[in-house]
Amino acid sequence: MKAFVAKTALACSIAAASLFGASAQAAVYPDFTVDPVGTTIANFTGDKITGNYVEVATFTGTSFNVSLLWNAGQFATNDGESGLAGFQTGLGNTYQMYVRYQASGTVAFDGGKTIFNFTPGTGSLQMFLDTQLDTNLVSFTKPADGANPFIIAGSSNDTVIATGQALFGQGTIDVTLPTCAAGGGQGNNCGSFGSTTSFELTDAGKLFFIEPSPFYNLSFQSGQLNNIDPSGTQVINGSLDVTFSNAVPEPGSIALLGMGLLGLGMARRRKQK
Repeated sequence: MKAFVAKTALACSIAAASLFGASAQAAVYPDFTVDPVGTTIANFTGDKITGNYVEVATFTGTSFNVSLLWNAGQFATNDGESGLAGFQTGLGNTYQMYVRYQASGTVAFDGGKTIFNFTPGTGSLQMFLDTQLDTNLVSFTKPADGANPFIIAGSSNDTVIATGQALFGQGTIDVTLPTCAAGGGQGNNCGSFGSTTSFELTDAGKLFFIEPSPFYNLSFQSGQLNNIDPSGTQVINGSLDVTFSNAVPEPGSIALLGMGLLGLGMARRRKQK
């Protein structure tokens, strides 16, 4: 199991590098199509989802646990350059979408920077759809530490549309940044993070994210960290973006595919002779 997770994490890191490093000038985000269930709004195509998050992180020596609540605020298209209004997507008007995410990992210190790495296969990701607009995403109970989930008022009738686990990720805390309070700023940016998770739609999720089919099997999260002291339990918030892609085939899978194509070619040659 550990070997499988490690290989998957490697494949995901390659996919992430391919997704975000395809162009030195602009990112290329794969498109997806949404059917805003229960509304009269037409299906629409996007490639990124943006929103606000709040996170409880607990640092213990060289390890950490995080528990995060993300509220989707807007879909974007044109490789993230153009935001789609609520009346175009229904988000915030006829339904809400949010994520509860937990993970853990290790912490390393490099000079004045703190680098934390997510441990593959830890925690969980759950994406919810609230079609009743009765979930209060402003009123929630933060967990006492990063090892426990957020409690959200009115969420008992919400639908899980996707699940996943942490596969790869890293963040950097640098309190000396001029945008951090310790560096003389307002504390709105003391570092950033990015993570890759597995992503699997439920049956309800397949009615919402309708294309591509099958849907992408990876989700990518990226965001900034506000004032944070990498010790004890901290509450952090900021903006977070989500995009999707597929894992690249592992070397073994590519070899099997190559052997299959070779065998097919030999069979055709024999048939022609």
